[in-house]
Amino acid sequence: MTDDATENTGAETGQVVSFPLPDDSHVLTFDLERASLRGRIVRLGKILNDIIDPHPYPDAVKPLVAETVTLALLLSSMLKYEGVFILQAQGDGPIVRLVSDVTSAGDVRATAGYDAEKLEKLLAENPDPTIRDLLGNGYLAFTVDQGEYMERYQGVVELKGKSLQDSIHHYFAQSEQIGTSIKMAVGKDKQGNWRAGAIMLQHVPDHENIPQDAKPVAENWNRAQILLETCTDEEMLDAKLHDDTLLFRLFHEEGVRVYKPQQVCKGCRCTPEKLQGILGLLSADDIAHATVNGAVVMTCEFCNKDFKFDPEKL
Repeated sequence: MTDDATENTGAETGQVVSFPLPDDSHVLTFDLERASLRGRIVRLGKILNDIIDPHPYPDAVKPLVAETVTLALLLSSMLKYEGVFILQAQGDGPIVRLVSDVTSAGDVRATAGYDAEKLEKLLAENPDPTIRDLLGNGYLAFTVDQGEYMERYQGVVELKGKSLQDSIHHYFAQSEQIGTSIKMAVGKDKQGNWRAGAIMLQHVPDHENIPQDAKPVAENWNRAQILLETCTDEEMLDAKLHDDTLLFRLFHEEGVRVYKPQQVCKGCRCTPEKLQGILGLLSADDIAHATVNGAVVMTCEFCNKDFKFDPEKL
């Protein structure tokens, strides 16, 4: 039996039949009832390979794409919306953008833009760059798009600290004024497959209205943050370690209540019809300029799939 598949012997043929393990990518909400805190935990497996592998990203870019996906799922799970949640980091450094969006149905995708020459130069000078080294000066934006009939919500914060989660901590402290703590891990397993995990703790909206005999909120918050920091990367990335077990290890004295997890999967919304509609807005000269070997080719920046169109039909 292998690590990435279960095996079963066929009763009739005697052949060994292999079944791939299901993707365990999901988001789970939980409460720490005694501490009056709410949390989310994200565990991602095969979905990350599905998102990263179609692109020829350099090694320095791949983990940042995985982090962006993980954080987009974590933040979108806070909201009730019908549409798309978008997390985007934009900068003037070697990596110019990181984007991930999540639909209300749980479909997620991601892409990255970078200057290969500038990135190679940076890594030659600094083999262990921070997020500020890679992205330079820029911003992190959170956008909720619920269609043309609903007002679009957007929050923007300057890139701060040494990681993407540092900027998110800064955003919640300055803009939302909600106590927020995030612990995240991204890496590869022994088979070379990407995995990611993250836990976020936040005050619940009515955290001030606690019973008189309860400990002060500040003490609860500080204790929960200390407990969260004890979680190791190995625990976060362990596919065999169940959420319930991990949360019990960390917060068993805080009264953990877990809710039904939401499965997530890779989902790109590119279609030939949508792309043809975009090309239909171009002038005849622009279409002629884009035609190569008798066809106009558009590549989806999220799934890296090519779509060919007959310029005469555009």
